Amino acid sequence: MDIAYATKFLGALFAIMNPFITLPLFLALTAQKSVAEQRNLAVAILGYTAVMCIVIALAGSHIISFFGVSLDSFRVAGGMVLIGIALSMLNGQPITSHERATQEKSANTAAAAAEGTDDNPAFYPLTFPMIIGPGTIATLIIYSAQARDSARLVSFGVVLLAVLAALFAVLYFAASIGRLLSTKMRVIMARVMGIILAAIAVEMVFAGAKAMLPGLAH
Repeated sequence: MDIAYATKFLGALFAIMNPFITLPLFLALTAQKSVAEQRNLAVAILGYTAVMCIVIALAGSHIISFFGVSLDSFRVAGGMVLIGIALSMLNGQPITSHERATQEKSANTAAAAAEGTDDNPAFYPLTFPMIIGPGTIATLIIYSAQARDSARLVSFGVVLLAVLAALFAVLYFAASIGRLLSTKMRVIMARVMGIILAAIAVEMVFAGAKAMLPGLAH
């Protein structure tokens, strides 16, 4: 394993997919469901998230190449997206995709109730765009493109599995954890993750900028 690479990838991915930030949103969107229904949703969300992460990791760099976008320019753009998310976390503001997901979920629930249908939020909006949003997509593409040898490929897989396992555990036991995790603890965790994400994002931006503008390295 490449420990340095794994540490940076873990810091970025866990900060952006932080299950403890997702937790209150998950509880809010599943407030009318039983614990068993919440756990069924957690299983479905894990499946959707894992599939989307694998597809993005395998095909993401090919997709941006198809549009004529270089990895370095995408690294700069992705880093800027992450900086925006990190600042929202540090300022205690809702992450845009999360806030929009909650609003859209409310609209979908009202529409489903009017039509007499069962509204299942497992894929939309809980998986996409709440968990797999722009920041997650950018992080997966950037770090998967850097995994060019066996050590980094193993590191990428281990980190991804670890983050998915943490996400699943928190959502599966959401009802119990939600009662134990105070609002103050959630705020502190969001601030710490925001700082870590901001530092990693700044490094992404400068690494991409130096590759695009070699003169900056001198």
